[in-house]
Amino acid sequence: MNALSSEALAAALSQTQSPLLLDVRRAAARTRSGFQIPGAVWRDPALWLDWKDQMATSGPVVLYCAHGQEISQALTTALQVLGADAKYLQGGFEAWTAGGGASEPVATTA
Repeated sequence: MNALSSEALAAALSQTQSPLLLDVRRAAARTRSGFQIPGAVWRDPALWLDWKDQMATSGPVVLYCAHGQEISQALTTALQVLGADAKYLQGGFEAWTAGGGASEPVATTA
């Protein structure tokens, strides 16, 4: 299955070898929110061709966008085609926070 529930992601993140967590929300949505799932790395979905090859060999990867629809699902499929062990978060960041998932302020660049 390509999708993980918020509960399954929380369990995976508590493991010693947790998956790489990619925040693939559009820059405007990420900035508007001001928060991310702790430990997430932001990758601009518009520039996925620039970073896709790094993900194919990085081990398990979980992607999330704002609502867990087009962006994270499409990028998950693309990364799987390249050989990555990729999944997406069902319902995205919205479902994560609605379910009480932890969040932290996004890093700002100076």
